Amino acid sequence: MNTKWVFLLVVLVLFGNVPVTEGQIQFKKIVIDKTFRSEGVAVGDINRDGKIDVLAGDVWYAAPDWKMNEIRTVGQYDGTKSYSQCFANFAQDINGDGWVDSIIIGYPGEPCRWYENPKNKPGHWKERIVVNSACNETPLFVDLLGKGRPVLIFGVRPEGLMAWFSVPKDLDGLWDMHVIAGPKAPGTERYSHGLGCSDVNGDGRKDVLFTKGWWEAPKDRTQRGWKWHPAKLGPDCADMLVYDVDGDGDSDIITSSAHNYGIWWFEQIPGADGSQFKQHVIFDKFSQTHAIRLVDMNGDGVKDLVTGKRYFAHQGHDPGGHEPAVLYWFELRRPQKGKVEYIPHKIDDDSGVGTQFEVIDMNKDGKWDIVTSNKKGVHVFLQIP
Repeated sequence: MNTKWVFLLVVLVLFGNVPVTEGQIQFKKIVIDKTFRSEGVAVGDINRDGKIDVLAGDVWYAAPDWKMNEIRTVGQYDGTKSYSQCFANFAQDINGDGWVDSIIIGYPGEPCRWYENPKNKPGHWKERIVVNSACNETPLFVDLLGKGRPVLIFGVRPEGLMAWFSVPKDLDGLWDMHVIAGPKAPGTERYSHGLGCSDVNGDGRKDVLFTKGWWEAPKDRTQRGWKWHPAKLGPDCADMLVYDVDGDGDSDIITSSAHNYGIWWFEQIPGADGSQFKQHVIFDKFSQTHAIRLVDMNGDGVKDLVTGKRYFAHQGHDPGGHEPAVLYWFELRRPQKGKVEYIPHKIDDDSGVGTQFEVIDMNKDGKWDIVTSNKKGVHVFLQIP
């Protein structure tokens, strides 16, 4: 930057009209819908026009004009008094016909369903049941097997099983359940808080985590009864992310409070009797971070965090429940060996996140964008080039 531009920047800062600085990330906010539709959201090219659309429970929105289309009967949800019928929404071509279908998990403990894309034909999508009871408030849809195709992971009642699910040969039947642990496995209560899936021990296989410990993935993931490793991984949380935060070569764990204040990382400290995890606070200035994502937002080769408030998670009764519905990304820096800093960057203060959201390159410009749906409505945040 030459002397002329340095002088101009100083003048603008002094007089309060500050342009985007070098390296700063900004977003364009798109309000798709102000109505409370869901607290889960998915993305995919629903109508096969080459553009990425948005799914929010009962409906989907066609890019780029965001025209709303019904998937099933549209509910009327009052976020000040109750919940929607979509706590998590995932997109996948389930039947292999080349069209993106929708997976919806409703209120915790109720059935998980999938809806078959009608291939641009009018009418509601055909509904089928995946499993009759999907428990834990952070159901997962991740590439457990390393084959590039995500699978569902969550608890199942009344047995209290932790399990993952694969698509059955009979598409009209319940999905094939592969039991990780149970009966009465931790994390399988209807309203259990905290679930993650990633490689904790560095063996190249993705393990499954809960706040009280983690299950070690065997070579054969269909094997019943994975080895359990007890660990203290903090209070009730939402997504449990695994990443080498401090750059020391092992896997640390990141969690966030679903209904209180706090975002944390847990430093893995190896020991003769197994690893211990030391808790560090990342941020505690807003509450109800009921979903969190790990992504290299600024392209520096280090993964950052994206999260925000789940506004009115319990109709405003949680600590900080009436505070602004903020959306943030947290930049991870390592100023020196063994030192960790998370720099907060506020994106918005009138949207937040739900119980599940997406970070994806929506417009194919090589930059990460954010898609959310919650009691504030449905939003897309496009990163400005």
